[in-house]
Amino acid sequence: MSTPNLTVARDTLVQHLRTALLMTVVLLFLLGVVYPLLMTGISQVVFPNQANGSLVRDASGNVVGSSLLAQSFAQPQYFHPRPSAAGTDGYDATASGGSNLAASNQKLIDSVTDRAAAYRAENGLADDAQVPVDAVTTSASGLDPDISPANALLQASRVAKARNMSEDQVRSLVNQYTVGRTLGVLGEPRVNVLKLNLALDGRPA
Repeated sequence: MSTPNLTVARDTLVQHLRTALLMTVVLLFLLGVVYPLLMTGISQVVFPNQANGSLVRDASGNVVGSSLLAQSFAQPQYFHPRPSAAGTDGYDATASGGSNLAASNQKLIDSVTDRAAAYRAENGLADDAQVPVDAVTTSASGLDPDISPANALLQASRVAKARNMSEDQVRSLVNQYTVGRTLGVLGEPRVNVLKLNLALDGRPA
């Protein structure tokens, strides 16, 4: 026969377990179902484009990428993005990451040297011409969709020649797609490569 003290202890334990289980179910429902649905609903109303991945569409309405993710452009008629270390061949959205090489690492020094030489050659620059840092180094994510205006403007001559356009036309388009600092003070001016290249493709032939 159970003693009164053991009976009270058992009843107290059962009560605590019941309360803990009830709280777990309630919080699971509130935080695992209600809260996500509420936030999804608000985001769809207030920020529908961002909530759906900031997708970019071509003139036909087809999704061609996201304004938040870099993709590879290697043809001379396109502006080229920042180098990428995301994945084996770069620009892999499932393997975001940087090279994680220190500034003193010889592998990084060699890579930057090779990229700078290739950048100068493809853009018709002098062997000692200064090259924007974002043209020869990868970002922390490997998927930075933007390049600096300086980087874009140095590529303008190559793009203009490949498209039989005047350099002034291409430079004007770069300036049009240059976004300033957020709130006027945060970050640096930047150009979204995908949007700029789509604008080029959308021009009359």
